[in-house]
Amino acid sequence: MIEVKNISKSFGDTQILFDISGKFERGKTNLIIGGSGTGKSVLLKCIVGLNIPEEGQVLYDGRKFLEADKEEKAQMRREIGMLFQGNALFDSKNIEQNVMFPLDLLTDMNKSERLDRVNHVLERVGLENVNKKMPSEISGGMKKRVGLARAIVNDINYLFCDEPNSGLDPRSSLLIDELIQEITHELNVTTIVVTHDMNSVMGIGEYIMYLSKGRNVWEGNSDTILTSGQEDLEDFIFASKFMKKLRKSL
Repeated sequence: MIEVKNISKSFGDTQILFDISGKFERGKTNLIIGGSGTGKSVLLKCIVGLNIPEEGQVLYDGRKFLEADKEEKAQMRREIGMLFQGNALFDSKNIEQNVMFPLDLLTDMNKSERLDRVNHVLERVGLENVNKKMPSEISGGMKKRVGLARAIVNDINYLFCDEPNSGLDPRSSLLIDELIQEITHELNVTTIVVTHDMNSVMGIGEYIMYLSKGRNVWEGNSDTILTSGQEDLEDFIFASKFMKKLRKSL
């Protein structure tokens, strides 16, 4: 479990996050949602240590991340997998090399062990026999799956996904959502997904934190979000024409 307590963050004179608290449970797909500029990505960066909040705490299974010394933080970071919005694949490396990179960096595995692990996670995301292809030779959806394979190639406890469906067609988006949820359950990891995709919210939102103007104004899940009674959240949910029609039918 990851817990955030009273997180506040500013850049210069502009405050982005205001006293945010919440618990992201292990074995669940935990979503942080909200419109553009509401602080979703800033909160995620605070959780992983890329941003340092002025106030508050971040706890990884009870371990105080922000107060940890260099060695303790390094250990916690070894337990983290990241799926980036832009994939962040190395264009000069083939798929096998991209996925193997965290193993090269963080483990003492020999080459055969690393290759076995790479093949295992590529198979898990449905990408057998693409090892020698270059990122430029595969589709956007496949790149996301490579990114997910790389994120889980180590023995992780925490998985972070920043807008994993960005730029994908609906079918590829659904596949990525399903893979994230399946892997979360199989590995029993604490997964946090930042998204504004309502298909993801309704499909895999086992816990949802909704941010508005840098504040945590609602928490729930996909079963309760459509009847939240929170006006700002309802405006966000029913912004699209399809969702407006759904709203009238409720």
